[in-house]
Amino acid sequence: QVQLVESGGGLVQAGGSLRLSCAASGRTFSGYVMGWFRQAPGKEREFVARITWDAGITNYADSVKGRFTISRDSAKNMVYLQMNSLKPEDTAVYYCAAGRVGMASIKSDSYDYWGQGTQVTVSS
Repeated sequence: QVQLVESGGGLVQAGGSLRLSCAASGRTFSGYVMGWFRQAPGKEREFVARITWDAGITNYADSVKGRFTISRDSAKNMVYLQMNSLKPEDTAVYYCAAGRVGMASIKSDSYDYWGQGTQVTVSS
């Protein structure tokens, strides 16, 4: 069965950096898009970034463009989210997700598999 396990969250001061990791297992992810989403208390889950497993094509939400970088290591079945210049408004639970190319967009309901999430808290 497919498993996505996030790690790397924590508490950081504004302006700091964190790198989130997502360990993917249970199937081949060729033909898939790997995404990062986040959900703050009282808010809907929102798209952060995504990357195609095969070609490494990336997309970002405007709110994180230039600060966050998504990458994947196909050999290790890992997906990463490097987060720099963090702001208090980046505070949320961050989720890793996987969805099929052509189906997975920036909408959370277009993804098939989800991790359990990792908390990121940015203090001012």
